Amino acid sequence: MNNYQDKTLHNENVKTDFSKDMTYSEYLGLDKVLFAQDMITEEHDESLFIIIHQVQELWMKLIIHEINSAIDDIKVDDFRQAFKKLSRVANIHKQMIGAWDVLATMTPSDYLKFRDSLGNASGFQSYQNRMMEFSLGYKTTHALKIYEKDPVIHQLLKDQLEKPSIYDETIRAVARQGFEIDAAVFDRDVTADYEPHESVKNAFREIYLNADEYFDLYELLEKLVDIEDRYSQWRFRHMKTVERIIGFKTGTGGSSGVNYLKRVIDKTFFHELWELRTEL
Repeated sequence: MNNYQDKTLHNENVKTDFSKDMTYSEYLGLDKVLFAQDMITEEHDESLFIIIHQVQELWMKLIIHEINSAIDDIKVDDFRQAFKKLSRVANIHKQMIGAWDVLATMTPSDYLKFRDSLGNASGFQSYQNRMMEFSLGYKTTHALKIYEKDPVIHQLLKDQLEKPSIYDETIRAVARQGFEIDAAVFDRDVTADYEPHESVKNAFREIYLNADEYFDLYELLEKLVDIEDRYSQWRFRHMKTVERIIGFKTGTGGSSGVNYLKRVIDKTFFHELWELRTEL
């Protein structure tokens, strides 16, 4: 088998001398990524716990990158580029949903062996999850104090908080196409959580009832629904995985654990788009 592999590599003219060239590992920074799992205990499943959450955070980083880029596209009515990026976000969420199935192979007794070593560290403190929420329009400032320990992270969160969300920019794009939107929608404080407006729902209704005429806007609205749908599924699988492993114990960071996760499942980003499902 080894002789066969050697001949195959030779026939492929594979480069083997990297003394002066960058390798695959160096390009990806694998020396940092693959050695970033600093376990506190020697328990077998702590490695699983760390890697799953690191993977989720890497996917979140890409989601934030894609949503912010899509926001820039929507600002200049480049909807097709936005569609591509938002479709990617929805598919990233599929990967994140599947990751919970891997974590769910850890039993309560497995987790108890190292849970105390986490101290007060908790997924509740994920600043990238906050940034995702901010980018989608769920603006809350009560948890910002958590991140004051790190000025860089705190500033990243403030910057995202103070930017119009993708929903804000979508509504502005709809208005640019001639739909009448109440001025209060545009004059609001974008650091505050979005409140539904009848004028927005009326504009969206017109778009849905005339989808062929306003197809780009119609498609943009549906992309947002796709993202919230997948995000909600991710939240739900997170909640059920936590319930499966720790039941209704208080979270390591002091949150109510599963009860908190159940509450946020019902939080809606794009109010009017969901209300319209009933009214159309």
